[in-house]
Amino acid sequence: MPHRTVSWTKLSRSLHDAKPAIPVGLLSARALCQGFARFQRRPFIVAGKFDRSAIMAAAAVAATNRQERLGLTRAAALSTGLKAAWQAAKMARTAVAH
Repeated sequence: MPHRTVSWTKLSRSLHDAKPAIPVGLLSARALCQGFARFQRRPFIVAGKFDRSAIMAAAAVAATNRQERLGLTRAAALSTGLKAAWQAAKMARTAVAH
Protein backbone atom coordinates (compact mmCIF):
# COMPACT_ATOMS: atom_id res chain seq x y z
CA MET A 1 0.00 0.00 0.00
CA PRO A 2 1.51 3.34 -1.03
CA HIS A 3 2.05 5.95 1.65
CA ARG A 4 0.47 9.35 0.96
CA THR A 5 1.53 12.56 2.57
CA VAL A 6 -0.59 15.64 2.99
CA SER A 7 0.84 19.04 2.28
CA TRP A 8 -0.85 21.21 4.88
CA THR A 9 0.43 24.33 3.18
CA LYS A 10 -1.23 23.41 -0.13
CA LEU A 11 -4.41 22.42 1.68
CA SER A 12 -4.52 25.67 3.63
CA ARG A 13 -3.92 27.77 0.50
CA SER A 14 -6.59 25.93 -1.47
CA LEU A 15 -9.11 26.56 1.31
CA HIS A 16 -8.15 30.22 1.41
CA ASP A 17 -8.44 30.57 -2.37
CA ALA A 18 -11.89 28.95 -2.34
CA LYS A 19 -13.25 31.59 0.05
CA PRO A 20 -15.59 34.02 -1.74
CA ALA A 21 -14.15 37.50 -2.13
CA ILE A 22 -15.98 40.42 -0.54
CA PRO A 23 -16.50 43.20 -3.12
CA VAL A 24 -14.42 46.29 -2.50
CA GLY A 25 -16.31 48.79 -0.36
CA LEU A 26 -19.19 46.50 0.63
CA LEU A 27 -18.72 47.12 4.34
CA SER A 28 -18.58 50.89 3.92
CA ALA A 29 -21.63 50.77 1.65
CA ARG A 30 -23.55 48.82 4.30
CA ALA A 31 -22.57 51.37 6.95
CA LEU A 32 -23.68 54.16 4.62
CA CYS A 33 -27.06 52.46 4.15
CA GLN A 34 -27.50 52.08 7.90
CA GLY A 35 -26.64 55.75 8.39
CA PHE A 36 -29.05 56.75 5.65
CA ALA A 37 -31.89 54.88 7.36
CA ARG A 38 -31.08 56.48 10.69
CA PHE A 39 -30.48 60.08 9.64
CA GLN A 40 -33.14 60.34 6.94
CA ARG A 41 -35.64 58.72 9.30
CA ARG A 42 -36.58 56.10 6.71
CA PRO A 43 -36.46 52.77 8.54
CA PHE A 44 -36.07 49.63 6.49
CA ILE A 45 -38.74 47.82 8.52
CA VAL A 46 -42.27 49.27 8.75
CA ALA A 47 -45.04 47.30 10.45
CA GLY A 48 -42.91 44.15 10.37
CA LYS A 49 -42.32 44.29 6.59
CA PHE A 50 -39.48 45.56 4.43
CA ASP A 51 -39.92 49.11 3.13
CA ARG A 52 -38.60 48.57 -0.38
CA SER A 53 -38.62 52.26 -1.31
CA ALA A 54 -36.37 53.07 1.67
CA ILE A 55 -34.05 50.18 0.76
CA MET A 56 -33.83 51.33 -2.86
CA ALA A 57 -33.20 54.94 -1.81
CA ALA A 58 -30.37 53.83 0.48
CA ALA A 59 -28.93 51.62 -2.28
CA ALA A 60 -29.00 54.54 -4.73
CA VAL A 61 -27.14 56.77 -2.27
CA ALA A 62 -24.55 54.05 -1.63
CA ALA A 63 -24.17 53.40 -5.37
CA THR A 64 -23.61 57.07 -6.12
CA ASN A 65 -21.01 57.24 -3.36
CA ARG A 66 -19.19 54.14 -4.65
CA GLN A 67 -19.32 55.40 -8.21
CA GLU A 68 -17.74 58.71 -7.23
CA ARG A 69 -15.06 57.17 -5.03
CA LEU A 70 -14.09 54.12 -7.08
CA GLY A 71 -15.06 55.11 -10.62
CA LEU A 72 -17.25 52.04 -11.16
CA THR A 73 -20.00 51.73 -13.72
CA ARG A 74 -23.49 52.51 -12.47
CA ALA A 75 -24.54 48.86 -12.80
CA ALA A 76 -21.62 47.56 -10.73
CA ALA A 77 -22.05 50.26 -8.09
CA LEU A 78 -25.80 49.68 -7.84
CA SER A 79 -25.30 45.93 -7.58
CA THR A 80 -23.08 46.33 -4.54
CA GLY A 81 -25.30 49.09 -3.15
CA LEU A 82 -28.36 46.84 -3.31
CA LYS A 83 -26.49 43.97 -1.71
CA ALA A 84 -25.37 46.25 1.11
CA ALA A 85 -28.83 47.78 1.57
CA TRP A 86 -30.50 44.38 1.80
CA GLN A 87 -27.88 43.20 4.30
CA ALA A 88 -28.58 46.28 6.41
CA ALA A 89 -32.35 45.70 6.11
CA LYS A 90 -32.04 42.08 7.20
CA MET A 91 -29.93 43.16 10.17
CA ALA A 92 -32.57 45.76 11.06
CA ARG A 93 -35.31 43.12 10.87
CA THR A 94 -33.33 40.92 13.24
CA ALA A 95 -32.83 43.85 15.61
CA VAL A 96 -36.55 44.69 15.58
CA ALA A 97 -37.47 41.07 16.29
CA HIS A 98 -35.38 41.00 19.47
